[in-house]
Amino acid sequence: MRTMRCTRDVIGIDINPSGWTDRVGSIVDRDFVREALRGVATVLHTATLHKPHVATHTRQQFVDVNVTGTLNLLEEAVAAGVRRFVFTSTTSVYGLAMSPPAGAPAVWVDEDLVPIPKNIYGITKLTAENLCALFQRKFGLACIVLRTSRFFPEPDDDAATRAAYAPANVNANELLYRRLDIADAVSAHLCAAERAEAIGFGRYVISATTPFRRADVARLRTQAAQVVAEYVPQYVDAYARRGWTMFADIERVYDNARARAELGWRPQHDFAAALESLQQQDDFRSPLARAIGSKAYHPGTFTDGPYPVE
Repeated sequence: MRTMRCTRDVIGIDINPSGWTDRVGSIVDRDFVREALRGVATVLHTATLHKPHVATHTRQQFVDVNVTGTLNLLEEAVAAGVRRFVFTSTTSVYGLAMSPPAGAPAVWVDEDLVPIPKNIYGITKLTAENLCALFQRKFGLACIVLRTSRFFPEPDDDAATRAAYAPANVNANELLYRRLDIADAVSAHLCAAERAEAIGFGRYVISATTPFRRADVARLRTQAAQVVAEYVPQYVDAYARRGWTMFADIERVYDNARARAELGWRPQHDFAAALESLQQQDDFRSPLARAIGSKAYHPGTFTDGPYPVE
């Protein structure tokens, strides 16, 4: 989590010490939160238990961190006179709503899609979102919820995907419809902080800009490679040179149009930009993403994937 007094005075909070951590502690600790928020104008709330923790942590731990921790931050933010609160949520709140049955078109995922969380992670993140909405209505705390898509660099959690595709191949494919570079995640949070007071409350899908349109959803389930070639024809040669393959089936598409329009957000790292980078170097990630690298979710390792899946 990051708390901000202004653009040049930032306090980093984490449960683990690091070169970027100013105060070590947990958002579950109300006294710690109260002290940390003194004199703060903006809160960027990124602290959470994630999907990779679902199989290793209890449901109660998820509630403690994701719900009670968020409530602690919101209540102490109001008490401290915080003006802006940006909450990092997740597209995982949509859950089962993003999984079309066989033969059905791909799901167009925007802010109007009704969430159907499928695990405790999604449930607690959606609950935290609604707490933010409550505090904006009741106390006037400007709150922006960012439903971020995946931006971690770890190998895919699906064994079949790991076996069929190189990790970079998977990440490049996902930039078409469900991935976000960390540099664009950062810029989205800064835009949200700047626009929070003017908006009051808002929820936004934060993902790389897709080239697809709603009219493509049926064909994406059966002719994904052909659709991609129609929009970004240069991908064919770029992939052939690396022995990469496009997915045959794309079942969902994240639409970031509302975030771009209302937050003034301008993401830079989409599929076309990745292809341009690949002509110069093998790593198409932003310099920030490369510098951060993989921080991992667990101190240990697992034999069947980057993290256990429930």
